[in-house]
Amino acid sequence: MGENNYLMKAINISKFFRYVEVLKNVNFEVGFNEIVGLVGDNGAGKSTLIKILTGVHNADSGELYWKGEKIANHSVPQARDMGIVTVFQDKALVEQHPIWRNIFMGKEITDTIGFINIKKEKEETEKLMKEIMGFTSSTITPDTTLGNMSGGEKQGVAISRALYFDADLIILDEPTTGLSLSETKKVLSFVERIKNTGKACIFITHNLFHVYAVADRIVVMDRGKIVGNFFMGQISLEELEKKMLEITGTGDAEHFGVYSGRKINPGGLNGTR
Repeated sequence: MGENNYLMKAINISKFFRYVEVLKNVNFEVGFNEIVGLVGDNGAGKSTLIKILTGVHNADSGELYWKGEKIANHSVPQARDMGIVTVFQDKALVEQHPIWRNIFMGKEITDTIGFINIKKEKEETEKLMKEIMGFTSSTITPDTTLGNMSGGEKQGVAISRALYFDADLIILDEPTTGLSLSETKKVLSFVERIKNTGKACIFITHNLFHVYAVADRIVVMDRGKIVGNFFMGQISLEELEKKMLEITGTGDAEHFGVYSGRKINPGGLNGTR
């Protein structure tokens, strides 16, 4: 299947830091409107791979494709212009400001003479709160200070901001870390909204249980390599947990036959979960 069938595709990506090879001929792809879970222990290479996809680092070898076009001279501004947005654990939000300011910070709506149109920004924020964030309670308004919101709600603001500005690929970096069960459920519902709006997502996590609930496919990294590629309709959570323990315990993915390399069917991803 060619590169045109993927939103983003990485081919034979390798990366060295001094004499250490942290990525070893990695092949990774995200389909259009696909939720991909990226899991693995600390040091597996997840963060380095994401930094290459978002232009923070350049690969030492390999190729990147975006919507079928080969990417040259990848950079953070280029990734942003292409529609790749990363929501980090700290969420890159300003807790002292209200929701509406956080949504439009750096991308303000202005009137014909260049002044910020606060009324319009609040109206758009209220619409986002109802349609994407799912905030129906009168206790949370566009003027609510972000610092007064829960961790899951803050994630919702960050994700909604990315969707409002038409990101095609939203990368979530450990979005459920440190959250309670109820707050985790909120974040997972936001991930489902990403899917429902027709966008794609990479969900980076250590928690297999969380990502399994919302992913179309889970990619497992170990020691700089992709060692597992599982479609959720083909493997149970219990089986996947067992496979991952086998991988991380031995480093020998091929011995256990855990790599499921079935190609993505771009038109049939909804049926894989």
